[in-house]
Order: sequence, then structure tokens, then C-alpha cells
Amino acid sequence: MEGFDDQPGHIWYNGALVPWKEATTHVLTHAMHYASCVFEGERAYNGRIFKLVEHTERLFNGADVMGMDVPYTPAEMNAACDKLIEVQGITDGYVRPVIWRGSEMMGVSAQSARINVAIAAWEWPEYFADRMAGIRMQWAKWRRPDPMTIPCHTKAAGLYMICTLSKHEAEANGFDDALMLDYRGYIAEATGANLFMVMPDGKIHSPEPDCFLDGITRRTVIALAKKRGYEIVQRHIKPEELAEASEVFLTGTAVEVTPVREINDYKFTPGDITRTLLEDYDKEVRLEVPATLNAA
Repeated sequence: MEGFDDQPGHIWYNGALVPWKEATTHVLTHAMHYASCVFEGERAYNGRIFKLVEHTERLFNGADVMGMDVPYTPAEMNAACDKLIEVQGITDGYVRPVIWRGSEMMGVSAQSARINVAIAAWEWPEYFADRMAGIRMQWAKWRRPDPMTIPCHTKAAGLYMICTLSKHEAEANGFDDALMLDYRGYIAEATGANLFMVMPDGKIHSPEPDCFLDGITRRTVIALAKKRGYEIVQRHIKPEELAEASEVFLTGTAVEVTPVREINDYKFTPGDITRTLLEDYDKEVRLEVPATLNAA
């Protein structure tokens, strides 16, 4: 299988476009050993990155929380992302900006390590094929931690370790993804996406993102739902409440809007609300100026 270290084209690396294979870092880079790294996941549609400014703002906020002084401005990063999409000739694809501490120091403390910045972009098809068929999920054994123990509102690399473990186990058991609880036992999120439930009252309920990422796609879909007249309820949700849900779906940059048909013993039928929001989101991402910019 062709790896991601051997792709055609270029990567923007510390201010310059370099051939893909030459965008390398040392084995003793601090980020590899101590997870001193933040990143973003962005999608391009029709050659335009959806909500690039919002993604870059979150990237810089995450770097600030991690104590990283980024050697570029947000405007420079946005320009580099746009340039890379053009150079790579991408119409519909994925963009991965990443900021990390280098190999100048090796130890828990790395105050003098260089702050490196890179951006990669590649063509990306749909994350889940035939989305309206719905995916199958199982419960993850790992839980989202107390926000006093992690920078939970950043896309810091170390926070995704338990996501990888959970998704690997789910796939080994024949499922597509895993649903994680939080440290209190409430429903949290999937391994890389937020969750919504359509309840008997006709309202769309979603877990309160107080210990995990409040996704840009999540906020976009909430804004689209409100435009449709759907009422959104954000609250702590117990796992057993899934028994009452008629529809369940995920949202995220990679998964976009993806219905769920099964979470262990709970079964759901992807329905009209999910389809409507899926179609609305597909239209939204291809607008020259999205109608939901900076949706709260």
C-alpha cells in the first residue's frame, strides 16, 4: 500500500514548498515523544477550503494553549493553505496543517525547541461510502477525560490516542466506529466526530461539549438545523437515552453528516431530518461564501 510518506506533489514546510518525500523530521522530534503538537483537519470543495479562517483560528488558539509561539501569522497560514490547494491541483480534498516542537531539546521540557509548521493536502473521497445507509458503532472502553486533566478544546495530537485505540477495536469487531462516554458516564462523541440524536419530542439533542471538541462542522449543522426550524437541545445525555432516539447522526470535517444505524444493541433508521441536514450541509460547503460563517 502506498504510504502517506510517498505521495506526488509538494508540502508547505516551514515557509517553503518542498517535494513531498523531503518533508521529513527527525526521530527525536519532541512532538513524537511528548505529543507537543496541534493540527487541523480541513476539507476543500471546488478548490476552496471550507471555513478556512475558523480552522486557522482554532489552530492558533490550540498552539497558544500549548505554549507555542507560531512563527507565522494566521493570514500567512491561510494564504499558504490556498496556495497549496492550487499547487496540488486539488478540487475536492483534505488539508492538514500541523504545528509541532522539534528536536532541539529532548525531555519533558522543551522551551528552546523550534516551533515547526507544515501543511499537507491531498485528494479525499467520502469518509464513509453510501452515507444514508448508516454506519455501525460500538461502545468504546476509553472515556473522554476530565477537562482539568487535558486541553480538551484543542486539536492536540495526544488527545487522539484513545480515539485510535477505540476505532481500532471497533474495526476489529466489525464496526465502523466507536462511541465514547465522558469521565462522568455521559455520551461524549465518536472517535473523530460529534453526535446528534432525534428524540420523540421532535427536537435534535446533542451532548454538551464541555470536555471534548465543539466541532466546526457541529456548529455549522446546528446553524443549518435552526434555519430549518428544528430546535436544538445541548445537554448531558445518558447512554440509555439512545433507546428513545429515532435518528442518530455524526458530524465532522471528515465524516461530514453521516447517519448511524446501530450502536451496539440500539438500532436506528436514518430518516428525513438526517437526510435534510446531510443535503443542506453538502450545499453549504460548496457555496462561495458559506451562510453559516462563525456559527456559534
